[in-house]
Amino acid sequence: MDKRKIILDCDPGHDDAIAILLCGAAKNIDLLALTVVSGNQTLEKTARNALNVSRFLGIHCPIASGAKNPLVRSRLNCGEIHGESGLDGFEFPEYELDYDKRSAALLIRDVALQNEKITIVTTGPMTNLATALLKYPEIKSHIDEIVLMGGSTSGGNLTPYAEFNILADPDAADICFKAGLRMKMVGLNVTRKALVLPSVMEQMSKVDTSAAKLFIALMKFFNKTQNEVFGLPAGPLHDPLTIASMMDESIVTFKPMDVRIALEEGEHYGETVCTPSSDSKIQVAVDVDLKAYWSLIEKALSSFR
Repeated sequence: MDKRKIILDCDPGHDDAIAILLCGAAKNIDLLALTVVSGNQTLEKTARNALNVSRFLGIHCPIASGAKNPLVRSRLNCGEIHGESGLDGFEFPEYELDYDKRSAALLIRDVALQNEKITIVTTGPMTNLATALLKYPEIKSHIDEIVLMGGSTSGGNLTPYAEFNILADPDAADICFKAGLRMKMVGLNVTRKALVLPSVMEQMSKVDTSAAKLFIALMKFFNKTQNEVFGLPAGPLHDPLTIASMMDESIVTFKPMDVRIALEEGEHYGETVCTPSSDSKIQVAVDVDLKAYWSLIEKALSSFR
């Protein structure tokens, strides 16, 4: 089986942690690097979380810190959802801080140029990827596809129109969407369907692995804060849908659309304006097979010891 070579650019974050977990479990994915951005918490915390999750699960690849702040706007963080550490709810062992000495953008460049084709997955603000595209335009010919969790076809979560990952750095998202590359956008219109309801928690609690214990502990905290902040009955498991869509292409349904990032100041700032277009290079998620999604996650949890 030919493995899909990916870089995961993330801001862990409870749902990012499960995206990392899926990368470690996927037989058809080769995780070449983790690059980290400020988002769900400050960069220092999200970088520590990326290292903690990967080491706990026995996933070994270079981890590089990237942007502390957006390209233009002021920084947003999401501690009310993800807690003080950015990954509250589970106590990790004390791992040695072993980060790659390169910046995230430089690591993206080096990995891209060392491979004929890679996929870059972003599950946080797109600042690192935008920086790499601006500084090292030669990487474009080595990027097969960008897969992102962000945006929505039908309303936001931080504002009525904007989703957090895009709103946290709309200028970076604009650069990435205008790069002329193939893209898949997995937005709130689909990820909000993937609620970690009590039935899902019960399903995963029957798996007796360290990965399952991590999942249950993190999702208990995530469900609690999602209910407190957004009034949701459970937390939507957003970010892992990007990885799941590559592990099993039948899980997420996409349709081609043109996507514009609204940069005008006002209530629509940060909105992803999506328009159906049969010849667009951008595929936008429109539906998810939830039964298949939870089954895939259960199998992934079972694959660890």
